[in-house]
Amino acid sequence: MFSCRILLAFLILCILGIDVAFSTSAKIGRGYRLISVENAPNGGLVGLLQVKQKNNIYGSDIPFLQLYVKHETVTCLRVHITDAKKQRWEVPYNLLPRENPPAVKQTSGASLKNSYTTKAKEYAGSELIFTYTTDPFTFSVKRKSNGQTLFDSRSEESDPYSDLVFKDQYLEISTKLPKDASLYGLGENTQPHGIKLYPNDPYTLYTTDISAINLNADLYGSHPVYMDLRNVNGEASAHAVLLLNSNGMDVFYRGSSLTYKVIGGVFDFSFFSGPTPLSVVDQYTAFIGRPAAMPYWAFGFHQCRWGYHNLSVVEDVVESYKKAKIPLDVIWNDDDHMDGHKDFTLNPTNYSRPKLLAFLEKIHARGMKYIVIIDPGISVNKSYGVYQRGLANDVFIKYEGKPYLAQVWPGALNFPDYLNPKTVEWWSDEIRRFHELVPVDGLWIDMNEASNFCTGLCTLPEGRICPNGTGPGWICCLDCKNVTATKWDDPPYKINASGIQAPVGYKTIATSAYHYNGVLEYDAHSIYGFSQSVATHKALQGLQGKRPFILSRSTFVGSGHYAAHWTGDNKGTWKDLKYSISTMLNFGIFGVPMVGSDICGFYPAPTEELCNRWIELGAFYPFSRDHANYYSPRQELYQWKSVAISARNALGMRYKLLPYLYTLNYEAHTTGAPIARPLFFTFMNETRCYGLSTQFLLGSSLMVSPVLTKGKSEVKVLFPPGSWYDIFDMTQVIVSKESHFLTLDAPLHVINVHLYQNAIIPMQQGGLISKEARMTPFTLIVTFPLGSTSGEAKGNLFLDEDELPEMELGNGYSTYVDFSATVSKGTVKVWSDVQENKFALEKGWIIEKVTVLGLKGIGGALEIKIDGNPVDDISKVEFITAGHKYPDKLEEGSDKMKSVMVDVKGLELPVGKKFSISWKMGIKA
Repeated sequence: MFSCRILLAFLILCILGIDVAFSTSAKIGRGYRLISVENAPNGGLVGLLQVKQKNNIYGSDIPFLQLYVKHETVTCLRVHITDAKKQRWEVPYNLLPRENPPAVKQTSGASLKNSYTTKAKEYAGSELIFTYTTDPFTFSVKRKSNGQTLFDSRSEESDPYSDLVFKDQYLEISTKLPKDASLYGLGENTQPHGIKLYPNDPYTLYTTDISAINLNADLYGSHPVYMDLRNVNGEASAHAVLLLNSNGMDVFYRGSSLTYKVIGGVFDFSFFSGPTPLSVVDQYTAFIGRPAAMPYWAFGFHQCRWGYHNLSVVEDVVESYKKAKIPLDVIWNDDDHMDGHKDFTLNPTNYSRPKLLAFLEKIHARGMKYIVIIDPGISVNKSYGVYQRGLANDVFIKYEGKPYLAQVWPGALNFPDYLNPKTVEWWSDEIRRFHELVPVDGLWIDMNEASNFCTGLCTLPEGRICPNGTGPGWICCLDCKNVTATKWDDPPYKINASGIQAPVGYKTIATSAYHYNGVLEYDAHSIYGFSQSVATHKALQGLQGKRPFILSRSTFVGSGHYAAHWTGDNKGTWKDLKYSISTMLNFGIFGVPMVGSDICGFYPAPTEELCNRWIELGAFYPFSRDHANYYSPRQELYQWKSVAISARNALGMRYKLLPYLYTLNYEAHTTGAPIARPLFFTFMNETRCYGLSTQFLLGSSLMVSPVLTKGKSEVKVLFPPGSWYDIFDMTQVIVSKESHFLTLDAPLHVINVHLYQNAIIPMQQGGLISKEARMTPFTLIVTFPLGSTSGEAKGNLFLDEDELPEMELGNGYSTYVDFSATVSKGTVKVWSDVQENKFALEKGWIIEKVTVLGLKGIGGALEIKIDGNPVDDISKVEFITAGHKYPDKLEEGSDKMKSVMVDVKGLELPVGKKFSISWKMGIKA
């Protein structure tokens, strides 16, 4: 929803030319010494640290710290540092399950023992080595295989950062880095320089409702994790570092070092050894939770708008898409369907229940879905049953014993406390009640940073109407006073909140408010949206046994296990089009692979050309949705004839690729692999890919290269070494001997998408709704290096009853197929291996065509087997060949070999049965 908080102070500072970027401060203290260490019963290490020299900068030092180190798995090392004498806030263990460190001991200086000299010590695992010195205490993490130091907390005299600092409201630790390391992550923010972290850019993590058009500022999510990719002498390796901490923090990346400055909690580091980007994300999501399984229809196209004033408008949108022959699976409502912006209600006039139910019955019969928005704030209204039941169950966040009063769209409201088990039960019951009122197919949870149109401690004077309808709904109309009396509202260290060092309670819940069991909002702020996602997922799972679909704006570590994400309030500009790629790729690393941006921009009006280019790109986002602001002109894809053409082309291809995308969904759910990936995930030794932010891969093999510049009808594309086939015209091929850029034609309705060699991808015939497209016959696309006389290709396909809660094999409602192909000694062979074949056989899916790219020629001696038995009647099978073509602008020196694309048509191969096809290749003259 519209992010209303244009930060006037920020604009004034920018106009005046004042640098508002945060800066480092002088060194603080002299760190800690390790004064005892012992082996823990679980195989880890437990040590005791003592501060060396106390000071009062940002508060008093905590005198004794407990160190806990453990190799959690072969590839994951945990380093946990906390107060040795009392429990401190941590991300709740029931919210993000993990092993508890040993309980802190009530230790005094008199009981200390086992002092050590400054000689370094080691604690080695299979992949990672933890090395420490005792005075001052420092630690490093090394990779055993190549000796690389992945993390090094030493502070030299010349370094611009301190030794370990640990105070109640200020924690600091740093690591040295090689200058040529490439870092990714630390979000959510809009990064103008691309996906790679850029030295001296600000990286602040604190969930905030400011528009995504704000560059290098803390946005809706907090993900304190980074991936580090290094290339030494042509050999690349990757690892990741997670600081599991929900408190606000600044992270200073200087190129040769990285410093965390955190305003609470503990240091809870996890190091993931990789060594490939894919294995890093596999290890990371094994720890934080695998990405949520998405229903098949979620990969269709979605249409939304804030400002569909009544149901007839929505009905017209659906019919207009159908008339324009543009695919559409899901229609959305922003808060227009609500009665007075109140959650779980219907506007009795504009969205009357009988008419809405009739509409849903119609679109459900067609196979379409319907999703609505829910904000967390609950309107304070004596006649509002949701609020009254919430009060009765004591579910709201408190301030001085009373529900904390805030303002969002419905006016005065209270915020549910999702850390309270009773709140989770109440929330589930309200969702159940609403689903009985309106059988929605998913929920969109917004404004959950949490966003507040007011700041501080507020009251609603008796008789005041707020808002009164005379001005914008985002103007605060409560009586409020700033809350600065406590250290939680005014911490000693000011993070760079909102890019201007705004108070941590600015336009959100007061940070001295408290949750269940006295948990401070100061600590729990950045997990609010995460906790709402967990509660919403639990509620939806209990409805009719279906797979939940949740779209959340605010995210945290682990959110991808429950929800998809869109990148928030973007702008209809060419820059925002470009920025969307980096943000999407970052969320794949964060373990939130179902992600996309508002296509054509949320506001203001996009140009026709921009909307053409945006749907061409957006058709290949994992989550593909057009969404617009209340105050913007209508921008559905059929509003312009030219955009409709681009939409039919790009979305038409998306719908053919749905089985491939859905299989990537299964891969994400089981291994964490991002659906959309940077090129270095496949080409990790190609350093030209490390900063590439204008192209991306879907899976390991499908490369998307959009036009991102106004007025351009060509695009400069980086091609890593190998053969690349145009997915729209598979006779077109690019052969690259080494990574190089090539300029390709890209007229208005064209996006360049290329399939890499050695791949097999399943496609279907497409359609206007995924339900229909899913039942069409399959084609397998097999790619070999151009002109191959020997080679192999691999691919797979996952099929299931997509609305069952679990996405897994072994339940009788799923099938998994491995596809393989070889060309060797003049023979081409394509075959399958099937697991759990019953489901695919019952659905009757068949493969009707196999297309093989890059062959030297075509011969004869066709042989087909199904389940090992020869197929005697192959009279309907035919071979069709077409010579491969090369772009006119192909660089000199590239081979223009005589090679062909071979279509084997007229097949009737059951997907649920093992098959093999082979033929003699021959040589094309």
